[in-house]
Formats: sequence, C-alpha cells, structure tokens
Amino acid sequence: MTPAVALIGANGHGRWHRRRIAALQSAGVLRLVALADVHPIEPDPDAPATDVPAFTDHRELLAATRPDAVVICTPPHTHLPIALDALAAGCDVLLEKPPVPTLDDHRALLAAVRAGGRACQVGFQALGSTASALLTEAIAGHALGPVTGIATVASWRRDDAYYARSQWAGRRSVGGRPVVDGVLVNPLAHALMQCLVAAAAAGAGAPERIEIERYRTRPIEVDDTAFARITFAGGLRVTSAVTLAGEDFIAGEVLVGGTAGRAELEYPTDRLALPGDTERRTVPGREDLLENLLAHRGRIRVIRGINAVLRQAAGAAALPSEFGVEWAAPPRTIEIESGVSSHS
Repeated sequence: MTPAVALIGANGHGRWHRRRIAALQSAGVLRLVALADVHPIEPDPDAPATDVPAFTDHRELLAATRPDAVVICTPPHTHLPIALDALAAGCDVLLEKPPVPTLDDHRALLAAVRAGGRACQVGFQALGSTASALLTEAIAGHALGPVTGIATVASWRRDDAYYARSQWAGRRSVGGRPVVDGVLVNPLAHALMQCLVAAAAAGAGAPERIEIERYRTRPIEVDDTAFARITFAGGLRVTSAVTLAGEDFIAGEVLVGGTAGRAELEYPTDRLALPGDTERRTVPGREDLLENLLAHRGRIRVIRGINAVLRQAAGAAALPSEFGVEWAAPPRTIEIESGVSSHS
C-alpha cells in the first residue's frame, strides 16, 4: 500500500518539501494526506494545488489522518516535541536540520526512536549524493592512503532580511527554549556533516576534543563566522572554517588529505576530484531523503544463512549457540519442578 505522508511546517522552507512530496506523489511513491502550519498555508506557484486537509495543530493532524511518515520542517526549538508526538503516533520521521538544539534533546529523541522501533531521517540532503558516496568509498578503500586531515571551507552571504525572517533566526533561545542558531548549526551544518562522514570512513574513532572560535558581524545573539577543530582518537583532525559574511562566494568545499593523495568535494554542486583527477567533475545523482526513508520503512529483513541454521538445529536437536553460530547467545534455561518453574 502506498504510504501516507504528512508535512508539518508547510510555509517557508516547507514549500520546498511540498514540491518534493508532489513529485514523489506523481511517481506513485507516496500519497500526501495532510499539511500543518501554525500560520495560514501560503500558496506556492511552483507546487501543484492540493485539496488535503490543513491543520494548525500537529497533534490534531496525527490523530485525524494517522500518516505513516511525517516531514517536520518547523523552527528548530519546536522539533523535539513534534517529533516525539509523531513517533508516539507510530510515524517514521524526516526531521529537518538542525534536528534538536541540545545533547539532552538528542538523547530523548534517540530513546523515543529506539523505544518505538521507528526511523528518524535528518535532512542532510547532500549525504544522499553519489559524489558523497564516491568520496567515502575512496577514503574507506584507501585510495588516499591513511587520511592525515579533513577540512571544510565555505563563504556565503546573508543580509539583514535573513535574520528578520523569523523570531528564532540568529537567536540562542526563544521563550526560554534553546534555539542555538548559528552558521555551523544551521546554514553550513552540511559542510561539517560531510566532514564527519568522511572522518568515519577514515576510521577516525570517537572525538576527543573540540575547539571553537565564534564571531559575529551584526547585532545577533549567535555567530555568523565560525572556526572549529575536532580531534579524534588517533590524532585525525577535522577543521571547519565558514562564514555568512564572505568577500567572495565559496559554495562549500570538503578537503581530504592522505599520504597517497587528496580529494575535494564541492558538496552543494556534487563536484568531486579524487586522486588522479586534474579537476573537479560533476557527479550526477542524488537519492531523495524522503524516498529513502519510505524505502527503509518498507524493507524486508533477511538473515543470511538462516535456513541452514534452522535445518541444522532441527536435525541435531541443538541450539545455535551449541554449534558455533557467531551471532548466537547462550540460552535462557527454565527448569520445571513439580509445577514450579525456576530460572537460570
């Protein structure tokens, strides 16, 4: 059955999601069942009109339409309560970045995902690119040799209207709730995320130290220029240098150095150079995150080799742990005596 999808946060960047949902609906991937926004939903000339019900309260939407999955594109400080409600309602979630503003919120979200057995996809759309996949494959396959350093550089511009567009933009908190907006947290979070994925492909291990310098050029509460250095176990460093007050535009570069070569990825454009390339080349192809989420929720899990284990267990009256199956755990034993059971 075609999964039912709802969008919570249909204005602003939510209009982009409306267009993607419309395209996937036309392709038969999903069916849109509802929209929600605390403000009247604005028409979008680039998206086809829809006659699905609109709500101002996401809880009413969840109760009335019972979607299989929801896209949450609301202000960052509202993400956690909406996501928790959606997960509790049995929905899988595509959550825009930044997902939540604090470590405690991350823990609460992760606990809810695990408790409900649902999936939560975060809106780092550049991770769905073929170029990003080729970069991580090259790193993991040692095409660069041992990785010696990873860095990202991005230089964008944002005017006063960018910070005036909403009450949370450029703020550390709103109404006592953390927002923690900032250049590395929001607009250029993609740059840092690409670096972290590259570090994971290099086998960097756990981060041991983070050093940050943050600056601002305007009367906002957060940074518009930031430098961060993350040192991982084993010594690999990821360095991020980004600004929203740039002289000249730098789209966003991920630079990976190794003992046998260097790779460069311009992640917004999917332009990639691997060792041996004389220049960056455009690598076509991106997997849509919502389509990926829906495919994940409908997949069938298969245990490779399970049929042989079943037959061996049945034929030998044995348990998997007794004939060396690597994933098997010791059995739980119940001894039954005179109608009273005892456990071991």
